[in-house]
Amino acid sequence: MKEVYLYTDGACSGNPGPGGYGAILVYKGHEKVMSAGYRTTTNNRMELMGVIVGLSALNEPCKVQLYTDSKYVSEAIEKGWAISWQQNGWRKKDKKPAKNPDLWEELLMLLDKHDVVIHWLKGHAGHEFNERCDKLAVAAYLSDDLLEDANYME
Repeated sequence: MKEVYLYTDGACSGNPGPGGYGAILVYKGHEKVMSAGYRTTTNNRMELMGVIVGLSALNEPCKVQLYTDSKYVSEAIEKGWAISWQQNGWRKKDKKPAKNPDLWEELLMLLDKHDVVIHWLKGHAGHEFNERCDKLAVAAYLSDDLLEDANYME
């Protein structure tokens, strides 16, 4: 199995507001850089999108070292919350609806396909790839070429 490195970040101006994600895949010194911006979204949706887009860019099952500064993403996966939400019909322990079930559903399918190890990074702490992903995410939502977040609901 090929081992790749995936670095991701999401950003939002206001929450909700315009937002974007940045993702960088690294394999044997080669990089694939991805980003997009949305008119109205949330920071958590953009954090999820960065991971989803990065994993979706892989053409075959891979061992993935995933680096994110999102506790929302890292803890929901590592602590099994996302799987529990799914098993409970996208309801949390308190019976309230889990947020972003459309993206979590997609991410859980990708996690089944790949062998993913999650590494949480402190954001804005000088990590080269995290800083680059942040810049990509911000540039994406500042662009004039914003997409609609079809599943975003206030």
